[in-house]
Amino acid sequence: MYEATAHDHITLTGARENNLKEVSLRIPKGRLTVFTGVSGSGKSSVVFDTIAVESQRQLNETFTWFVRNRLPKYERPHADAIEDLAPAIVVDQKPIGGHSRSTVGTMTDIYSVIRVLFSRHGTPSAGPATAYSFNDPSGMCPECAGLGRTVRPDYDRILDPGKSLADGAILFPPFAVGTWQGQTYTNTTDLDPHKPVRDFTAAERRFLLRGHPGGKKVSVDNTGGARDIDFEGLADRFERLYLHRDLSALSQRTRDLVQGFLVEGRCPACAGARLNPAALASRVNGLNIADCARMEVTDLIAELGRVDDPVAGPVARAAVAALERVEAIGLGYLSLDRETSTLSGGEGQRLKMVRHLGSSLTGMTYIFDEPSVGLHPRDVGRLGDLLLRLRDKGNTVLVVEHDPDVIAIADHVVDMGPAAGSHGGLVVFEGTPDALRAADTLTGRSLRRATGVKEHPREPVGDTWIKGADLHNLQDVSVRVPTGVLTAVTGVAGSGKSTLVSEVFTAQHPDAVVVDQSAIGISGRSTPATYLGIMDRVRALFARHTGAEPGLFSFNSSGACESCQGRGIIYSDLAFMDPVTTTCEACEGRRFKPEVLRLTVGGRSVVDVLDMTAEQALAFLADFPDPAVRRRLGALRDVGLTYLTLGQPLSTLSGGERQRIKLATQLHRTGTTYVLDEPTTGLHMADIDGLLALLDRLVDAGNTVLVVEHNLDVVKHADWVIDLGPDGGKHGGRVVFEGTPRELLAADGSFTAEHLRRAVAA
Repeated sequence: MYEATAHDHITLTGARENNLKEVSLRIPKGRLTVFTGVSGSGKSSVVFDTIAVESQRQLNETFTWFVRNRLPKYERPHADAIEDLAPAIVVDQKPIGGHSRSTVGTMTDIYSVIRVLFSRHGTPSAGPATAYSFNDPSGMCPECAGLGRTVRPDYDRILDPGKSLADGAILFPPFAVGTWQGQTYTNTTDLDPHKPVRDFTAAERRFLLRGHPGGKKVSVDNTGGARDIDFEGLADRFERLYLHRDLSALSQRTRDLVQGFLVEGRCPACAGARLNPAALASRVNGLNIADCARMEVTDLIAELGRVDDPVAGPVARAAVAALERVEAIGLGYLSLDRETSTLSGGEGQRLKMVRHLGSSLTGMTYIFDEPSVGLHPRDVGRLGDLLLRLRDKGNTVLVVEHDPDVIAIADHVVDMGPAAGSHGGLVVFEGTPDALRAADTLTGRSLRRATGVKEHPREPVGDTWIKGADLHNLQDVSVRVPTGVLTAVTGVAGSGKSTLVSEVFTAQHPDAVVVDQSAIGISGRSTPATYLGIMDRVRALFARHTGAEPGLFSFNSSGACESCQGRGIIYSDLAFMDPVTTTCEACEGRRFKPEVLRLTVGGRSVVDVLDMTAEQALAFLADFPDPAVRRRLGALRDVGLTYLTLGQPLSTLSGGERQRIKLATQLHRTGTTYVLDEPTTGLHMADIDGLLALLDRLVDAGNTVLVVEHNLDVVKHADWVIDLGPDGGKHGGRVVFEGTPRELLAADGSFTAEHLRRAVAA
């Protein structure tokens, strides 16, 4: 292992980003350092907003002015000094690109290697490597342009066959009876407008949809008066106006309307393979390139290992080496044609790691944001091995993490706290994992605590069913979901949990309330008050008591400071120099015009209210009762976000905080089924207690709660467990256990049971 000298440290002095309070640290280089602490304690502010930003900012300074002007621009972090940095590579949880042309194969560059293999060894050859690319005109299917899917009009929705044209058979409003375009079809003498469409001959239906040369002119009456026009078939007109043009030129209302009359399906020309016939005809060992892309990574490794041609062999071995890195991070169940938009946050982050595992660079700083997200306890050990491999090559590895198994392998731990928000921002511990376990911090106490499985689970009040689930890798799964209890759905990554719950269950039970990991709409102007709908009522309250217009109490409307347009800050882009953000001098960062601040309710201005925490706002609004506001503020308290101020930008919230504020919008219903997808994402061990208390309140209020979860504390606390597996991909998709957590302890053939036994014995 790389040995750091006494002076070989990243030195941080006086960091003040976000809630940090003059934080000073010496982080050893060449070591694995884990940053812990409750959500909102300042971990990300130290690692990402200070160290990573300054490293990338200084690295950009080494490029020419021409290049720098085309790179992302970083503002100098608020700190007295940051010294002895190394170039940083950030592997975060941001989406990895969700467009339909991005696949596992393209984002990892493995598909590019396989394209070279087919160009060298495929029989018959389709040509150079680009001829096997579905993103290149020389290789893509001409019918679907390489998407594998076609979008076409659904004429079963556009036409009502039981009606005649005169009686409204055309259901698409712009072409309906009475419109000038609709007159094309009711006024033509080539069709009987009073004959039901279902009684049209094949030739008449073909004429309605496509017309034909030599058709008679049609008289229509538009705003400019009557005129004769050429007949245009219904399908030709629809496709010309709404498919073969840039839809962004249309209004959102029109786009939404058209969407209701379209159907998307597998391309009939390439059967979803995305490629043209020449590319699909080329084969290696009997398989075409689409066959290879459809295989699970584990199977493709074995298949490419059979290639022994002197020319193609080295290319195949290069592909195998890259595929083995994907398998090593626990994603062997993926296929190269899997669209990146369908990957979970944890899967996406681990795929980003693949590029760096094969790198021979040393002396780098690798920064990871909760890499254990989405990982079953079985796979966390594999992750730890990968982090240690990066360290042992001579790199510095910084990890923001909550998982005890990742903390345990660290060389050095920095614990932030003592709490969250304004109550955090301090370093409360530095040292080894063993010393942290003995420390009097929230993290230390949580690591020492041992809990058993629930001994007296709730009795279900009924049950509901998932029947015949066969989506993706599910193998005709039918399973009972008890109602009135907390059910945890578990299993290794790729076993089918999210498919079973988030896709099949919600489709079969559409009334369920779903709180998933999709991003919430955030911007510098989004706040907890606006997201929860509290701000509208606060504005109405101030307008009612002061007689002013409600818009005056919005920094997004007429009340905004004119100098900063309600942002509170002035962002200065200094061209080739670093950008600078300064507090607006006109409003002193308060976002509003001065006259707004003079309008008060109960001695408080609207700025004072936005500066309140949820707890303070509840007390303030007690004299101005509004049930909806109190309920929504109470929801923030219920999800453990009482420390947030109502006006804090959502863009400054951590991932765990964002998911909980999303959950807050769905609380306080009764008789409802709640579906939560890994709600512990981003949560510290101490925060999980609050989450479990919240789930208990939901169940005790008469709701059913169904959670997809890896966290063993949640599994221990559940009333019922459904475990999928036994493994991922084609080796999963089956129910391997149903029962209580106590019964799971004795189950065979379940990886979850194996790790639950270890957790209880620890």
